[in-house]
Amino acid sequence: MALRTLVLTIAIIALLSSMSHAFDPSPLQDICVAVDDSMAAVFVNGKICKDPKQVMANDFFKSGLNIPGNTSNQLGSAVTAVNVGNLPGLNTLGISLARIDYAPYGLNPPHTHPRGTEILAVLEGTLYVGFVLSNPGPNMKNKLFTKILNPGDVFVFPIGLIHFQFNVGKTNAVAFAGLSSQNPGVITIANAVFGSDPPINPDVLTKAFQVDKKVVEYLQSQFWWDNN
Repeated sequence: MALRTLVLTIAIIALLSSMSHAFDPSPLQDICVAVDDSMAAVFVNGKICKDPKQVMANDFFKSGLNIPGNTSNQLGSAVTAVNVGNLPGLNTLGISLARIDYAPYGLNPPHTHPRGTEILAVLEGTLYVGFVLSNPGPNMKNKLFTKILNPGDVFVFPIGLIHFQFNVGKTNAVAFAGLSSQNPGVITIANAVFGSDPPINPDVLTKAFQVDKKVVEYLQSQFWWDNN
């Protein structure tokens, strides 16, 4: 019995240890400002660190999030992201930020962040938001969670799950999102499925979506707007 308890304890500790490394790794030094170095001989999971002696305050600074994004597009939305790609001081810190602007009835279409959970806070307007759980099992439908958000409301989208935001108001809307990764990534579902390069074989999509092949070919012929 004691041996079984010990084995179970070790198994639980191993599981928790593996879960603790499921997201961005914890920093091993005070700062590690990202630097683009195509000649670097070392590959790292993130960015090469800048020499600490050359780090400046501007490496941790970015302005412009007070400026609304251009929502004059097919979706009526614009995402202004702040991540390690444009704020190098975020390197190894496991966080990023985005401002999302919505025209009236503008949509941030169904998408996922493969490397980060998102927490959304509404500043202006009224948003209909939601996310869908992963496949539950045979003959069961994916569960949808939705909510109407007003200024001051907050909603969380778990890592990797398909989610969206839709401005249901007659005025512009603004929200800010925090993400649990310095580079959470984004996969816009429609763009990835129907706008990939090269295109996915229409026979694959015809069978997957159970529609006529002409419908798939029509969707693949469209221009799929990227609001990021």
